[in-house]
Amino acid sequence: MNFRRSVAVMVAPLLGVLTLTACTTAAGEDDKTPVSLDQDWSAAEPITIDVYDGLANYMGIQGGWFGKIVKDKFNMELNVLAPNVAGGGDTLYNTRVAGGDLGDLIVVDKGEQMDELIEGGLLLDSSRYYDSMKNVAPYDAAVDHLNEGKDGVYGFPTSVSSLKPTEPSEGIDPTFGPYLRWDLYADAGYPEIGTLEDLLPVLKTMQDAHPKAENGQPAYAISLFKDWDGNMMVTAKQPACLYGFDEMGFVLAKADGSEYQSIVDSDSEYVRALKFYFDANQMGLVDPESTTQNYDTMFSKYQNGQVLLSWWPWLGQSAYNTDQNMADGKGFELVPMQDQQIFSYGAEVYGGKQFLGIGSGAEDPARIAAFIDWLYSPEGVLANSSQTMGSSGPEGLTWETGDDGEPVLTEFGTKAFLEGGADVPAEWGGGAYQDGVSALNVNTVLPIDENPATGFPYSYKYWPSYQEATANPLTEDWAAHMGDAKSTMEYLQTNDQVIVAPGSSYAAPADTSEIEAIRSQVKASIIEHSWKMVFAKDQAEFDALLAKMQETVEGLGYATVLEFDMANAKAQNEARVEVASTFQ
Repeated sequence: MNFRRSVAVMVAPLLGVLTLTACTTAAGEDDKTPVSLDQDWSAAEPITIDVYDGLANYMGIQGGWFGKIVKDKFNMELNVLAPNVAGGGDTLYNTRVAGGDLGDLIVVDKGEQMDELIEGGLLLDSSRYYDSMKNVAPYDAAVDHLNEGKDGVYGFPTSVSSLKPTEPSEGIDPTFGPYLRWDLYADAGYPEIGTLEDLLPVLKTMQDAHPKAENGQPAYAISLFKDWDGNMMVTAKQPACLYGFDEMGFVLAKADGSEYQSIVDSDSEYVRALKFYFDANQMGLVDPESTTQNYDTMFSKYQNGQVLLSWWPWLGQSAYNTDQNMADGKGFELVPMQDQQIFSYGAEVYGGKQFLGIGSGAEDPARIAAFIDWLYSPEGVLANSSQTMGSSGPEGLTWETGDDGEPVLTEFGTKAFLEGGADVPAEWGGGAYQDGVSALNVNTVLPIDENPATGFPYSYKYWPSYQEATANPLTEDWAAHMGDAKSTMEYLQTNDQVIVAPGSSYAAPADTSEIEAIRSQVKASIIEHSWKMVFAKDQAEFDALLAKMQETVEGLGYATVLEFDMANAKAQNEARVEVASTFQ
């Protein structure tokens, strides 16, 4: 059903404890008359809206340069409500839902959360505004898909893309990969690496040659952490991604649907990774503080040069690849592991995990709809982006169009992005640039997508001018040994070492109460035994712990959850096949 062509829709009765009606707003109960958003919102009465944002890492009024842009364009302030800051977990969400008002602008997960909010009457049917949302128009298919089966337009998808779903969504670097301290790898003579296991002697050579970091602390090839463990030990799942697998509960599913593994099987990629860490620990390559440290502590070790291997580019490179280190030829880069086939998330033509919605009690829903629509415009995409992807910022402040028509960073942009930060001029809102970054922390459009106003990707990291300006001894040496590749992704694609899972926007159904209860016990056992296996005293203990883990989880009902997860993994692949066929 295309809601842009079918604006007038019937509103079904809403169930549940909450009985608010999603269409009862200032616009009038059950009023479906189309509303034009084409007006000067800067002249409207000033308002402050509550933004409930499950991704935000800041709580309070949005300030700085992004806050000023929103204020100037919409005479509106954003009061961000962030569960990540308010103690984490579901407490803030549950409290506000129980009170009948989650927020005026809502950023939460699609699927179960979206359905719950519609059923409870906390989301507005935005059908009457949708036909006027011209910037969202190119992504009609994604909007229709998100609202499929519903009686209106309750949400707008994030991370949409005009790329084909079979194209990688990540851009320069994949999400996963074997990233080593390239300078130390070079010192070792650029040794060949055939398989995952072949990394170990290379890492041993590197660590033996450089046992201490520049701060005098011990350096280890591998450093682990526990605080992201979920269905399994998270750092033991990552090596599976080097061979085209990603997780679906207790299943590892290959990107092309050719293989599915139970993580506790003795020959699974997960158990292979545990054995890899066990062997590494036997060789003295694993940081002994891995069992007690959190992610932040580990990250600081990467910053200090105390860790030599990173499975994620955004960990090792983000922490250690500073301008100064790269100018000195030091930093993390992907190494040429011969049998790798790295998992890549395809572009999501139907959008990502989260969505934007308007609260049913919003005072001025039309203005919020106009703001949402602006977030999909070139100006909005450039100003707003997730904090890990980075936004290029507003034209005239951080970037400008060069004489040759290509976008280039301004002197201010160079300071803000490449030299550790900059103070924003008063006319742009003042304060430190980083403090003014959008607290929404979500992409509406993928940064790798082409900006129709410039003909280049939205993110400055993909601009030729940026890549030329940031060339340094580290990247030049890496390219020289990687076939003159201009980026990691180019190298992987040229050498057929990346496998793309088509972006289908598949969302697995929620666990039943039975599945949830069994999963809770099973995953705790898997995580406990996994950590013990990594630090087992010898091979015999490793094998005994593996057998004990397998026996224990089977006794807890593992097979029941595995069947559920396997069905979801196969349904996900069916969705991938369908979307790849639809958008050839």
